[in-house]
Amino acid sequence: METLTSPLLTSPATHDSDPTATDAEVEAIVRLARDRGARDIAIGSGRTARAVATARAVESAWDKAGGRTLATVTWPETGASWLRPASRFAATDPDLWIMTGPATGWAQMTRRLLWSTRWRPDRTLATAAIGDPRTLALVGLATLDGLSGATAAGASWRVNHDWPKRTNA
Repeated sequence: METLTSPLLTSPATHDSDPTATDAEVEAIVRLARDRGARDIAIGSGRTARAVATARAVESAWDKAGGRTLATVTWPETGASWLRPASRFAATDPDLWIMTGPATGWAQMTRRLLWSTRWRPDRTLATAAIGDPRTLALVGLATLDGLSGATAAGASWRVNHDWPKRTNA
């Protein structure tokens, strides 16, 4: 990521898709969280209907798997700073954070998390839309090392050494 004078993006994403997570994607996120030994998660999402639906699906699947959701936090797609939702999201200090939502809002939230909190990408799982290299580039791959997630087909991906790589089929 470039040296920041502000965590705000200079322009919105040009590819701001807003898909609802597939069943395979949600199952993969739960599997990845379980494989990491997580018990407690916090879920963050954009405020679009599809992002909220995805967050609810992840929470429901996580609860059915015996996990505990400490908090669900939403953030706006546009705003002045994202400080309040970032502070609330990071304050829960879960085993893992789960994130979903359109590119611009996610990037703004993530830049604020990096700028102002103790949030760590290596303790975060994200949905397929966030795993799009164009979305990750909005924040900067070098600052997202360890961020992992699921594809729509249920495969997993991980940002490792500045590059998102698929880790299973």
